[in-house]
Amino acid sequence: MQVRVLLFGSVREALGVKDLDIELETGATVGALRALLAGRHELFSRIRLLAAVNQETVDDAQALAEGDEVAFLPPVSGGMARCTLQDDALDVREVEARVTGDDAGGVVSFVGAVRNQSKGQDIRHLEYEAYPGMAEREMEKICDEAARRWPDARVAMAHRVGHLAIGDLAVVVAAAAPHRAEAFEACRFAIDTLKETVPIWKKEFSTTGESWIEDHP
Repeated sequence: MQVRVLLFGSVREALGVKDLDIELETGATVGALRALLAGRHELFSRIRLLAAVNQETVDDAQALAEGDEVAFLPPVSGGMARCTLQDDALDVREVEARVTGDDAGGVVSFVGAVRNQSKGQDIRHLEYEAYPGMAEREMEKICDEAARRWPDARVAMAHRVGHLAIGDLAVVVAAAAPHRAEAFEACRFAIDTLKETVPIWKKEFSTTGESWIEDHP
């Protein structure tokens, strides 16, 4: 089967074309297409590219069909992705920078950190596990919904995965808007919804044992 790959921004400039017609095995996934392109163009394995099929964001498990239009999207806003999962330390200012601008009269951030106690237990460390691709897609949906509810607001978020020590930041949500009320409301909506819908799981390691916690920080 054949699909058309659309290229934008730095990827389009690096390859020198705006689209590619690619032949794939019937039923191939976005991941298989990404791997094929990475074998031909090192850029596809070097930078994080969001995938969209027929203008809908998808993860790499998405199956493709004849004639699908696949876009690989480089990070937006001057090289900063709006929503990220990462295994290195979170930077509050960097997340805030994803949403700030000359129109932002209010910038509100929620920062979730690893505390040393939980439900009467002394905590040694935490581990976070996520479903990559889907987690970031759900985070993007939250930001889109916040923008729908508060049209002048912008929201960005970052979440850690892997091993976190006491005091490490687990999640940062930033919201910017012309006025503080909308920024506060959008930020609270984003963190509350993230805890309910995004596939990220937390495991606590205490002095008496370990257990999975069915919520987020």
